[in-house]
Amino acid sequence: MLRPFFAAAMVAPARQLTFRRVAVAHVLFLFAVAWLTASTGTSHGLATFGYVLLSVAMVEGAALVGWRLTQLPKSQALEFLLVSPVQPVRLFLAEALVGLSRFALVWLGGLPVFLGLMLSGAIESHDLFPLMVMPFVWGAAVAMGLTAWVYEPVWVRRIGELFGLFGVLVYLTVGVLAGENIVVWLRHLPPKLGEFLFDVVMFTHTMNPFGVVRYWFGPDCVGWIARERAGWLTAAGGGLLLFALLRAAFRLKGHFHDRHYKPISSARASQSELIGDKPLSWWAVRRVMEFSGRINLWLAGGFAIMYSSFLVAGDDWPPWMGRLVFQIFEQWGGPAGVATAMCIMAAVPAVFQYGLWDNTVPDRCKRLELLLLTDLRGVDYWHASLSAAWRRGRGYLVIAAMLWVAMGIGGRASWECVVAAAVGGVTFWAFGFAVGFRAFATGNQTSGLSSVIVLGLPLLVWGLMRANQPDLAGLIPTGLSYLPVSGHLGWGWAVGLIGTLVLTIWLTTTGLAKCDPDLRRWYDANQGRRAEA
Repeated sequence: MLRPFFAAAMVAPARQLTFRRVAVAHVLFLFAVAWLTASTGTSHGLATFGYVLLSVAMVEGAALVGWRLTQLPKSQALEFLLVSPVQPVRLFLAEALVGLSRFALVWLGGLPVFLGLMLSGAIESHDLFPLMVMPFVWGAAVAMGLTAWVYEPVWVRRIGELFGLFGVLVYLTVGVLAGENIVVWLRHLPPKLGEFLFDVVMFTHTMNPFGVVRYWFGPDCVGWIARERAGWLTAAGGGLLLFALLRAAFRLKGHFHDRHYKPISSARASQSELIGDKPLSWWAVRRVMEFSGRINLWLAGGFAIMYSSFLVAGDDWPPWMGRLVFQIFEQWGGPAGVATAMCIMAAVPAVFQYGLWDNTVPDRCKRLELLLLTDLRGVDYWHASLSAAWRRGRGYLVIAAMLWVAMGIGGRASWECVVAAAVGGVTFWAFGFAVGFRAFATGNQTSGLSSVIVLGLPLLVWGLMRANQPDLAGLIPTGLSYLPVSGHLGWGWAVGLIGTLVLTIWLTTTGLAKCDPDLRRWYDANQGRRAEA
């Protein structure tokens, strides 16, 4: 049974191209980060290397495993398989195994980089466990967990969001506000309750993937304790992976029915006033906000509020409140780096074009078959794409603006630099949207180019700043929001801003002028084309 699934995954041109791009990007990214790690030669650098690997594993797992599995029920063609002798559970397990195998091959592609680090003496052989094995397991677990979460009924996800909000509040209170002063806070509670809560806090602080990596490469590491923690945590990740895999497998059919056959309640509020005279824009916004990612926004916004308060208070920050978390972020780029990261997060839906994209060529042809019969023009597609991208990403731009204003009030940057950073951040977002919309109109998938913009360009800016080349970093669109408030406003930033604005305007005008004919040309060339994804 597995052979057809693996054959389709390796033969389909679109999936094969995506696999090759991700594999090459993985190796190049790993090589760059490993080179920077080896150049530092410190345990702190190795810990940061481990943090990056964990983050990369979760992103790649979501892209190679989670994306495919979450898009699968959207196609009504799945109904033919669901009523065939191939049971839904077996179907899902086969697709999941294919995705996990592709993820494993990409992850193993970085093995030469680790061997190079071992030969250079930067790491030892036993360090491969927290750097390779544990990130892979947790990357797969996160991908499968997100898939299972998407498959859950709406009411389950609503309850889950409430628990997520509670978790965010606990983290911000305990991990940020209390921080290293948690003992002082707990002294005001009854002794037994305080001891219990302290043990819970310390357990969650140490027994998580990032905590294990931090302890493994820390100066006070005890070998057998580190190995025991890593082993138990990897086993927990494997258990989470198995649970999410089975849960999603048994929910596939129910999730498919919820998407395509759930009756519309007569009590639903009328949408006529919301639709207005822009039905395509209304539909794109509703589509992109189906899974809005509110928990991520709450977490980022809550932390930004506290960080902004810390920046404004300065030396007046109360001594009984935590400083350690903010000091860690100061080492990782400070508020300028956090604000830039928020701009990148805001640009993700703009450059990936979540609102108008369809997962496969046949699905897109079906949609265009109807849209191209209407009087819609290029500006209508542009407005719909803009509405969806802005609705999904505007919250992160507000968070970035909050940090910039706090830097100005706290004296961390002049107001001229704050304005320059804001202009640079908006320009970067507009550039990402222009690239994404132009790719949409021409029918080119933006996954590869988008990954370069939201992952490759920030890494390039980081490398140039480490090489003490701020003017060259200013030529990169990602650096437009970072350089002014990091004390490197110069000719490179001005040239980069002008160049990015010119390119953005050219892409926008070209996209508006050629959108309709390009869509028709793409449709004529691809109608009747078999699925390649």
